[in-house]
Amino acid sequence: MSDNINFTGFAQSEQPQPQSHSRASSSTTQDANDGVRHDNNLLPIANVGRIMKDALPPQAKISKHAKETIQECATEFVGFVTGEASERCRWERRKTINGDDICHAMRSLGLDHYADAMHRYLQRYRETEELAAALNSGGGGRDGRAMEIDVRAELSIFKGSNQEDDRD
Repeated sequence: MSDNINFTGFAQSEQPQPQSHSRASSSTTQDANDGVRHDNNLLPIANVGRIMKDALPPQAKISKHAKETIQECATEFVGFVTGEASERCRWERRKTINGDDICHAMRSLGLDHYADAMHRYLQRYRETEELAAALNSGGGGRDGRAMEIDVRAELSIFKGSNQEDDRD
């Protein structure tokens, strides 16, 4: 893997590639020919803000600029990992990216910590789906409650170092 990675183009290269857009034009662009504004497929700002708020104390405030910055970073991150997963699917002549492809992409990008957490999340999600299917097909246990998986519990960065040792 090279030392320089161009997150905007989702490509790896030996030479850094210049960024041609300014912050002001990153959320939308205007086509000079038709005057129509096009969205650059950013993650929804409301969802980003909600995730940010969940990670902070209740009294904390988040500026619009902070939300926009995290929105752009999260969009780049998702696109970068998805682009790597897409390459794997293309190589294997498949058209659908699955969770295992995302885990593999994270590992190949050096994001092993996140890949491990994602793998554990996928295992629990699949177990939950199997259990729900079994309960639904058997007709029993349908109380309308959704089963939840705590994603934050899967990442040790949200835990104290003592708690990690207790899991073994």
